[in-house]
Amino acid sequence: KPGVTRDRVAYDALWNGRAFTLVDTGGWEPSIEGGARGQGPQGEQSLAARVAAQARVAVDAADAVLFVVDATVGVTDADAAVASVLRRSGKPVVVAANKVDDTRAESEVAALWSIGLGEPAPVSALHGRGSGDLLDLVLDALPDTPQAAETEGGPRRVALLGRPNVGKSSLLNKL
Repeated sequence: KPGVTRDRVAYDALWNGRAFTLVDTGGWEPSIEGGARGQGPQGEQSLAARVAAQARVAVDAADAVLFVVDATVGVTDADAAVASVLRRSGKPVVVAANKVDDTRAESEVAALWSIGLGEPAPVSALHGRGSGDLLDLVLDALPDTPQAAETEGGPRRVALLGRPNVGKSSLLNKL
């Protein structure tokens, strides 16, 4: 499908003098990953299952996670399942409440507290609204290390994930 992220795609980033790598992922549907619905003909993994597996790899390799959810939809079962996996990962998580295009939509963000991953940051990938504040939160979530350590082991990695069609790649493009 054109315009759909299927694999992990890494982009170097610099914000407030700090280098890091953003790793964009395809949509993660935990119910598909490894489940019966994830098997195609002849036992092959479906594309959706492979995309989900790549999202999990990105989380495992990340120093922090930027979890993108659709504020206009609220918490879905898939969002709750991803949040559960993220809590077990022990990684710092920043929740980006996407599609908050104006002040009227800000009230919808409060419902996303129920994910249990802290305060959701209202953003609009479409307009770039809240992107600077979001990047500040991402930097705060990254472990503190001297710049020399980042040079030796490479920059810190932030996995950008969420279910399909919440605006992960659009948000990445604005950031």
